[in-house]
Amino acid sequence: MKLITNHYINGKFVPSHGTAQYDLINPSTNAVIGRLTLADEKDTQDAIAAAKAALKSFSKTTKQQRSDYLQKLHDAVMERADELIDAVMEEYGAPRARAKGSTLDAANNFLAAKEALQGFEFVRSVGKSRVLLEPVGVVGIITPWNSTYGFVCNKLAMAIATGCTSVIKPSEMSGIQVQLLTECLDKAGLPPGVFNIVTGLGDVVGAEITRNPHISKISFTGSTVVGKIIARGAVDTMKRVTLELGGKSPNIILDDADLSRAVPLAVAAGFANSGQACIAGTRLLVPESRAEEIKALVKETVAQVKVGPPHMEGTSVGPMVSKKQYERVQHYIQLGIDGGAEVLIGGPGHPEGLEGGNFVKPTVFVNVTNDMTIAQEEIFGPVISMITYKTDEEAISIANDTIYGLHAFVSGTDLVRANRVASQIEAGRVLINFLGHDALAPFGGFKQSGIGREYGVFGFEAYVEPKALLGDVLG
Repeated sequence: MKLITNHYINGKFVPSHGTAQYDLINPSTNAVIGRLTLADEKDTQDAIAAAKAALKSFSKTTKQQRSDYLQKLHDAVMERADELIDAVMEEYGAPRARAKGSTLDAANNFLAAKEALQGFEFVRSVGKSRVLLEPVGVVGIITPWNSTYGFVCNKLAMAIATGCTSVIKPSEMSGIQVQLLTECLDKAGLPPGVFNIVTGLGDVVGAEITRNPHISKISFTGSTVVGKIIARGAVDTMKRVTLELGGKSPNIILDDADLSRAVPLAVAAGFANSGQACIAGTRLLVPESRAEEIKALVKETVAQVKVGPPHMEGTSVGPMVSKKQYERVQHYIQLGIDGGAEVLIGGPGHPEGLEGGNFVKPTVFVNVTNDMTIAQEEIFGPVISMITYKTDEEAISIANDTIYGLHAFVSGTDLVRANRVASQIEAGRVLINFLGHDALAPFGGFKQSGIGREYGVFGFEAYVEPKALLGDVLG
């Protein structure tokens, strides 16, 4: 069993001042595999003080210096990629393919930031004025459990590229992953205090980051409920906030779509990251004229989805991260049944032979209307709701009939039409005949899916403050 008793503050691993313990669980077996000593307020304050002290010099570094740091961070993560992948599989339960892909993507966030940095101008001429884009200051980074490496590395890359220092609060559920990642980041050799990592509870560490006056900005990824709490708390000290929150993403299959391609994409989008993804395409909008054909193909495709432990060959859906999350998904499946939706495949309970872990049957509901709870609330599990429509206009209306607006998907062979539909969906990203990621494109949400954008130059803009020099300005 792994015992984690330190935090990373001012360039060193230091013993935790906090004494509370947190058990780390393997979700495939529910066995205790580690114990984490949680950070407390003093640990957090120490980390903030270190970041504040480091800001004075780090904010004055050159683009080339920061570019070199980003390269070193990438190389340090890649050096131990195999160990990082194993930790994701053990502690989070991600299938091997997902664990590998997310780890490589995390490392590549540093290279993407390095690339975007080359063309980003921190001094600009506007009208008769000179505008300086200065680092916003110390950034509080708060990340969830469903992609620890990715969120930490991307947000840290944004901070490093723009000359900010940071205090990072990962999820306490990711203690083993965080410890290993921190060892990698430490090896990159950045100046002490540039980044600090304190793992603890949201109502302790997160609350201190939110209220502390020396934090200038918060970058948070997580639930809309928690995001609202952070936003309310941040306003007391006028912190800048970037909030990437929940989603209930629509996936529109147009009536001219190639179903042999569109249906597998739809299933993969709905069950992405075992369904534990804010971007998952969990509302599948299908043309009424082809509904029966699509139902049959969806059922056939989902029947081939392999659920199981992450090390098992061919597994594409692993366990839910915790018993609590398993029970949440079961609750929503029952709500769907009670609300009148029909289970096309899947349903309540564990898959046969997987009763010892937090495994869920990949489930698809049909005869769903968009006002049902399962079509409106984020389930965060492998559950898809199929909704029919008659016209493109109705599909767009259903897609936009949600409090969320993070991600969306459109499939169709007439690309002019597919792009026209995509452009009318209220979401931060719309994927057309595609399932993937672009680390240079903006990512974030409309409506209650968040505030601001991350990745590339759009992400940089959220980490700088413009200062205008007017009058006798030197060019």
